Amino acid sequence: MTRVPRILHLAFRPFDVELREPFGIATGTQTVAKNLLVEVGLEGGALGIGEAAPFPAVNGETREDAERALASGRDRLLGLEALTWRAAARRAHDVLASSPSALCAFETALLDALTRSLGISLFAFFGGAKAELISDITLTTGDAEQSAAQAASAYQRGFRVLKVKVGGAPLQRDLERLQRAAAVAPDAALVLDANASLRAEEAIRLVRALGALRERVVLFEQPTPPSDVHALRAVREAGIKVAADESARTLADLEELIDEQACDVINVKIMKTGLVGALDMALGARAAGIELMIGGMVETRLAMTTSACLAGGLGGFSFVDLDTPLFLAKDPFVGGFEDAWPRLKLGSITHGHGVHGG
Repeated sequence: MTRVPRILHLAFRPFDVELREPFGIATGTQTVAKNLLVEVGLEGGALGIGEAAPFPAVNGETREDAERALASGRDRLLGLEALTWRAAARRAHDVLASSPSALCAFETALLDALTRSLGISLFAFFGGAKAELISDITLTTGDAEQSAAQAASAYQRGFRVLKVKVGGAPLQRDLERLQRAAAVAPDAALVLDANASLRAEEAIRLVRALGALRERVVLFEQPTPPSDVHALRAVREAGIKVAADESARTLADLEELIDEQACDVINVKIMKTGLVGALDMALGARAAGIELMIGGMVETRLAMTTSACLAGGLGGFSFVDLDTPLFLAKDPFVGGFEDAWPRLKLGSITHGHGVHGG
């Protein structure tokens, strides 16, 4: 009888990654990604790695929170069986409930180790549906001149979807930023992302004030506060395509969004829900006829490749936002997706997520 591999090794350590420029959103700015590397080792020698990338400005979670959760839960995670990965994920969800990024890192490392031991890629494990994704690129908060410069650079590199961070500033400033960016990227689509910083009427006013430029806005991501699905629905009812991000952290959140018809798109992020939770969110949204978006926090290619394997493996993601490796001064990892920005190619990954280093 083949022995079922169990988790024999669980370790973690912090690492910092400096950014090329501040990554600003409506609720805060990050200049250094303070992330955590997690290792999971199985009987038989397979070793997997995962990344925790908390972003305090989004949900208040810190790297210290992730470290505490892993330290206190380590003994309860050792010995879990890797092949019954859903049962292991349920246990991890309970043990690491206080830190979704720690849950993500543990599940990533577990499935990386498992798929390496099986001799398959994480992309194939999730279905192998689409081996190439095309990402947008983010224009962070700043003034109109910065937005124009960022947009021009992105456009020259081939990006045709610009995700523009809005909110946290007067409406006129955001209008000027959007107009300047659109002018230097004449056929680029625009995704707006307010990170839950606006009231419904403010979001509607911003889009309507764009005039003819409104036709290029293909999505408004999380314009309103997370707990107010009625505000999200109000923006949608104004004829604006809406994505839920901060409002979609759990399957219960997804059920409420579906019941209230509050969004057109769900932004799936492994750092919000864990990797297995992200899989379930994507499947649940798809079953309800809601479109899919894959995104992330400020992550290296380790977490970004994991998300790409999930989205590419499942297929059917209408929006891809996996650009944060471009904001890092130096990524400590190699391997994973082949980056031919804006294209992310997954076909060359042979074992696990294919990322190593760090």
